[in-house]
Amino acid sequence: MSQSPTPIAANQSTQSALRGNLIGLIKTMRLKQWTKNGFVLAGLIFDGKLFDLSMVASALVVMLGFCLISSSVYILNDLVDIEKDRLHPRKRLRPLPSGQLNPVFARWSAAALAGVSIFTTGLISGWAALIVASYLILNVWYSFHLKNLVIIDVMMIAGFFVLRVVAGVVAVDVSNFSPWLYVCVTLLALFLGFGKRRHEYSLLEGSAASHRASLAHYNLPLLDQILGIVTTSGLLAYTLYTFEAKTALAQDGHMLLTVPFILYAAFRYLYLIHVAKRGGAPEDLLFEDRPFLLSVLLWGLSVVLVIYLW
Repeated sequence: MSQSPTPIAANQSTQSALRGNLIGLIKTMRLKQWTKNGFVLAGLIFDGKLFDLSMVASALVVMLGFCLISSSVYILNDLVDIEKDRLHPRKRLRPLPSGQLNPVFARWSAAALAGVSIFTTGLISGWAALIVASYLILNVWYSFHLKNLVIIDVMMIAGFFVLRVVAGVVAVDVSNFSPWLYVCVTLLALFLGFGKRRHEYSLLEGSAASHRASLAHYNLPLLDQILGIVTTSGLLAYTLYTFEAKTALAQDGHMLLTVPFILYAAFRYLYLIHVAKRGGAPEDLLFEDRPFLLSVLLWGLSVVLVIYLW
């Protein structure tokens, strides 16, 4: 006859389960990918308000809101893809497909993060809160349908990056933000998105479609051609912005000095996905590849120097 667990043992078991769920939740929130939400600061930086402390505070709150809502979306995506992720060589180790994180706990956590995000952002700007809510709704649509549509899947990801920029723009009430930068952000996001698809296709090969339905309609020649088009368009758009945009705050074409860093970062990323066979998550490459990270940091530093100190 089996004995029921003692209250102490039951309490320890409950605490252990809760601890495991919290650790799994933090992993599923993908804190490393919060770097993507730095795009919220684009309006602040390129509008010349980096040293306006009230504007900086507003932008940071909106960025925090996007960090929380993006983590909510990551949890949602993992819940939707839990069975497919179990077939992926790397994603099967994530907390949800591996069983570390309870799906019910994950659903309630995603809802809580979304609620806090929208409320917090609304304290700064009603429009920013509306953009955050729209981001969530579009991501739900993306998770259940749009991510399975070839090309549309990556175009939607680019749209999510643009929403981040727009939210930052309305939060700091910019007056000198160039529309060219929306084009540049869109092309950058397409560049990273199609680079990630190429990596997934190369990694999974014959089983690619079982992981992501849209991968069944891609092939390497198509992805390489798209990457070539997007790379050329993005570099051209940024170069034109540096000396054509009337809203660029740098004088006498000094912003052109930032172009070499963008060129090197783009070429380095192409090297990583074509030669080094890397390129899954851009945020991982940013921290794992020092030349790539250094080029991005030097670009950011050069932009600040040219706009604010030259």
